Amino acid sequence: MREKKLTAIDIFSGGGGLSEGFCRAGFDIMNHIEQDRNAAETLRTRVMFFLLKELGLIKEYYKYLYDLIHRNDLIFKYNLDNQISDNVICQEISERTIDDIIQRVKLSVKKRGIKNIDVLMGGPPCQAYSLVGRARDRYKMEYDRRNYLYKYYIEFLKQLNPEIFVFENVPGVLSAGNGKLFHDIQRYMDDVGYTINYRILNSADFMVLQNRKRVILIGWKKGNNFEYPPFERIKHSCTVKDVLDDMPDLKDGEGKDEAQYYRINDINDYLKKTKIRTPYDRVINHVSRPHRKEDLEIYKYAINKYLNGERLKYSDLPEKLQFHKNRKNFLDRFKVLDRNASASHTVVAHIAKDGHYYIHPDIKQLRSLTVREVARLQSFPDNYKFEGSRTAQFIQVGNAVPPLMAQVIGQKVKEILE
Repeated sequence: MREKKLTAIDIFSGGGGLSEGFCRAGFDIMNHIEQDRNAAETLRTRVMFFLLKELGLIKEYYKYLYDLIHRNDLIFKYNLDNQISDNVICQEISERTIDDIIQRVKLSVKKRGIKNIDVLMGGPPCQAYSLVGRARDRYKMEYDRRNYLYKYYIEFLKQLNPEIFVFENVPGVLSAGNGKLFHDIQRYMDDVGYTINYRILNSADFMVLQNRKRVILIGWKKGNNFEYPPFERIKHSCTVKDVLDDMPDLKDGEGKDEAQYYRINDINDYLKKTKIRTPYDRVINHVSRPHRKEDLEIYKYAINKYLNGERLKYSDLPEKLQFHKNRKNFLDRFKVLDRNASASHTVVAHIAKDGHYYIHPDIKQLRSLTVREVARLQSFPDNYKFEGSRTAQFIQVGNAVPPLMAQVIGQKVKEILE
């Protein structure tokens, strides 16, 4: 019999970083709603992980990770198909589909005997609000339909009536449309009966080894005597090398999606404390993309400069390696990860297209980061399997909310509700 937990719905779920943190904080995620097929498969795998863990069958999950059993066979063996298919709804949220999706959520909640949803969480895709995206768009994203996905979020609030909601997005949402868009978001939330407040939080303050700022807006039903929770910076002395040094060495084009052994057997304090790595784990999703010969030459220049305490500017490269016409802007388009920093620069989904901004600091390996290394910078545990192609995996990781950050937010929300 399931322990009664606080309940949550995760919409625009992506690869599941937000719900991973809330699960760790003790929430029961009733539904994930995500349109991307690969991300939905990742969510199904993670739902299977938590179901098997709840049944005391975690070793069975590791059989899947180590390719000893097919996922569908494992689901069939323990009769998990209905629970997983009810949980993950792979469908685009649009004017045409929203009523059907909400009805499916209500049916899922009813089947579980739940009277009300405690928390609605999620953030509409952020590309339309990102400063980079707007810089590339001649209309400044004014006509991008993703600007208006927040209206579907409001519809979920109206229909599901949760006690609290968590809305996350990039800081650019505050200035999009000269601030008008965020003003409209707040006004609609107020109209449907919620008091709201927000902060810009940095994942580096939550023991994530990455600088990643996000707007975290929290709303609660009017009349409840709630307040926006305080968040204090978690102090530590860990550095980026703590997520890199035990990984198997790879050159470009090497590695495999399947399980590999760690280069170092001992689990360091950071990985142990954050539970990113456990004694059961092996390395998955650790494949280095192949690079052009010219890019590897540039990487070598960049790493040598980094080792001498400098950063490569594009204009520093020999003429034969400067392939871009624009040599005045974006001079840091090749960037080496600083292994001695307390936090890396921000991971973004563009890493799916190339790894030039995420070069591994080890000149002997001479490559960009793998999905698993980026996932560790995002604080995903090593047993979190990303499904789909390498490109699809990078997109999921690059768009995610870091689970360690989400866990603290979940714990604060839980304290408010209890």
